[in-house]
Amino acid sequence: MPPIKKILIAVDSSSCAIHAAKKGFALANQLNATVGLLFVIDRNKETVSADLDITPEESQTVLLKRAEETIEQLIKMYDGTGEVFRFTPEGFPKEEIIATSLQWNADLIVMGTHGRTGLSHLLMGSVAEYVIRHATRPVMVVSMKTE
Repeated sequence: MPPIKKILIAVDSSSCAIHAAKKGFALANQLNATVGLLFVIDRNKETVSADLDITPEESQTVLLKRAEETIEQLIKMYDGTGEVFRFTPEGFPKEEIIATSLQWNADLIVMGTHGRTGLSHLLMGSVAEYVIRHATRPVMVVSMKTE
C-alpha cells in the first residue's frame, strides 16, 4: 500500500462526525499527512418555505455558515502543523465525498457513522456504507461505539 499523505475527513455538525474528525486528525499527526476537511452542503436539508419567506438562497447561506463554523471549530481543535484544506461543495454527501476524494487525490477518506441498525438504517440509508462500496480510495469509518 502506498504511503498515506493526504487524508480527507468528511464531517457534518453531528457529534459522530466530530469524533471521527478527532481520530482522523490523530492519524494525520502520526503519519505527517495533509488534512482536507469536507462538509457537504446537503441539498436534502435545504429549507424553503413561502410561509416563512425563506428563499433557496437564504437556506443555502445558513447551511454554508454552519459548515464554515464546524470546519473552523475542528481546525481550532487540530494540533497539526500543516495547512488544512477546506471543501464545502453543495450536493448529496455520499456523492460529494467520493468526488472530492478523487479531485483532491486523497489517499484515505475518514468519516463517522451513527451506527444505525434495523428500520432506521433501512429508511435513512448509510452514507458511510455507500462511500465504502463506491470509493476508489481506502475508507476509515469511525463508530461512536469505539470508546
